[in-house]
Amino acid sequence: MLSNVGIPGLIIILVITLIIFGPKKLPEIGSAFGKTLSEFKRSTNELLEDDDQEAPEPKK
Repeated sequence: MLSNVGIPGLIIILVITLIIFGPKKLPEIGSAFGKTLSEFKRSTNELLEDDDQEAPEPKK
């Protein structure tokens, strides 16, 4: 779905976001989004590492 969004679509989304939240709130929103994304990546990596540690090696 998001693969169809090009540069014009991103510009429209940015303009709408500026209208709704205003320029003063954008850095706060960006920071919160970045923190959320990094926490999600960290949690995902921890889950993958836990699965690798728990899975026994296959016998040949």
